[in-house]
Amino acid sequence: MPAYIHHIATETPPHLYSNEFACSRMKGWVQDPRAKRMVELIYERTGIDTRYSVSDDFMKDDEGLFRTLPDGTINSPTTGQRNELYGQAARDLAVKLARKTLAECPQFAKEQITHLVFASCTGFTNPGPDYHIIRELGLNENVERYTVGFMGCYAAFPALRMAAQFCEANPDAVVMVMCLELCTLHLQVSDKTESIVANALFADGAAAAILSARKPSDERPYYRVQGFHSALVPSSEADMAWEIGDHGFNMVLSAYVPGLIGSNIREMLSGVLAKRDLKLGDIDEWAVHPGGRAILEQVEQHLQLAPEALEISRGVLRDYGNMSSPTVMFVLKGMLEEAETDRATTCAIAFGPGLTVETAVLERCGAAITSPKKSSAASHA
Repeated sequence: MPAYIHHIATETPPHLYSNEFACSRMKGWVQDPRAKRMVELIYERTGIDTRYSVSDDFMKDDEGLFRTLPDGTINSPTTGQRNELYGQAARDLAVKLARKTLAECPQFAKEQITHLVFASCTGFTNPGPDYHIIRELGLNENVERYTVGFMGCYAAFPALRMAAQFCEANPDAVVMVMCLELCTLHLQVSDKTESIVANALFADGAAAAILSARKPSDERPYYRVQGFHSALVPSSEADMAWEIGDHGFNMVLSAYVPGLIGSNIREMLSGVLAKRDLKLGDIDEWAVHPGGRAILEQVEQHLQLAPEALEISRGVLRDYGNMSSPTVMFVLKGMLEEAETDRATTCAIAFGPGLTVETAVLERCGAAITSPKKSSAASHA
């Protein structure tokens, strides 16, 4: 009994920052002249135009969580202070997105939701956003709740895999999956290159999906789940990690990450696809997590993809930045919205600490969208 992804919805916090503004702010906060030049160089190469944040403090100099001190440096909030904001902001964003997801997927009433899988790595609170979704939306109180925690950018796939297994085992299961990250709460101002890169890439956002074993109507595009696969890039444990510090969570992000992904991706994916009697040439659409511009370039080069194959991934990176776990769901949503055929074999990929590579093979089904393509890959409006 296959599982289906009926609908994907996305949402962002209210505060929008241009890449130019973020670069200017960061240049003002770092002190070393070499670091200032590095900030400008890195921000210019991100491929990001805009990003969203839960914090409005970046516009302020004298109040809030992040503020500019008299010597021109930035205040460094404690982990507790950052997590306090996560608790309230994540609750508000999660409830808003859950309400939106159900409104956009009218074939399922709120009373039909049986499971809720919540993924996040940028904060901890209990009762968490999953609890407040049930309370504030009036879902059944016996909804089964699961949290996928601290996995990073690839967490959407373990969450979706869990949901698909519930649906395959129980024909009555209707599962809401939500990935929500507030990465900008962990801004770390440092002269270190890896800190500058993390600040330049990461942003805030959330995405949700509804899954069940009930075959959707072919009037709209949807995904049929074929399967998932996990893999680890050899000798890469020290190149990407996510650690809890006294002043926020610290990202370890080596400059070698794009090259490590590129040099391993073809062999890894060939093995994954072979298990499903598929070859790289059988994939019609590539939903690649836009971890950064260099990662997309490496994947494109080593898989020998056509220039337009990663257009939606690049569009998500441009308009939203890297939002960690929700990002690949923004890409998958964009593919549904811009579908030009009635069927396609889709390979979705995300990367995270470890280096871990998570893959999903999906079949996009249902009527193609006939309206002209949008300039933005995945609207949250």
